[in-house]
Amino acid sequence: MTPGAVRERLKERPGMVVPVGTTEQHGPHLPLGCDTIIVEHLADDLSAEFGILRAPTLEYGVHAPTHAFPGGATLRRRTLHRVMNELIESWEEGAGVREFIILTAQASEAHLEALSTVRTDEATLQVMDVFSLDFGALLERPGAPIQGGELDTSLLLFLAPDTVRMDLARDFAITPEMLARYRPGHSRRLPEGSPGSIGFPSLASAQKGELLYRFILDRISSCLTGP
Repeated sequence: MTPGAVRERLKERPGMVVPVGTTEQHGPHLPLGCDTIIVEHLADDLSAEFGILRAPTLEYGVHAPTHAFPGGATLRRRTLHRVMNELIESWEEGAGVREFIILTAQASEAHLEALSTVRTDEATLQVMDVFSLDFGALLERPGAPIQGGELDTSLLLFLAPDTVRMDLARDFAITPEMLARYRPGHSRRLPEGSPGSIGFPSLASAQKGELLYRFILDRISSCLTGP
């Protein structure tokens, strides 16, 4: 968009959706940008539906280093926090944005802390983590850790099927002992023997992915109604 187009859009609604993804392994069958693809689609759909600006995507977040799986890259919590603070400050002071919606799909505590503690002067700021929603009966194995399993894989089969290699997908059941050590949302380090994913991608389907995506979009949309 040109500066003039941005100015006119902000007159209608002085808000902005900011998608924040990650570049991280999600098993041998999913692309490194799995989380990024999900939040980009959501940001596009929300922007179209509500007439709200959509910022360029920040494609790096905070997660445990996984050197055994090439291509991933992580930021430190303080780095992500500083980057987001400076971007939000620029948009608030320079463009007059008064409402920020940060979309992410990463359950790491450090990642979410970096985003939720961003400062504003006058603008409101909401951080919406896609994977914090309760998917309940939409999944065959609800409550399982989210890392390239049924949920991620179904969403990608619906949103970007050409990026999914189901012939490489491997189920990896996590035991209670593994879960206690893994502590999703903390270190995020994968249990020994994991192919880079946890759970059951074999349960995934594009049809399930569409239901999950519509559910996510509906829940987030309910937070954006009104000027």
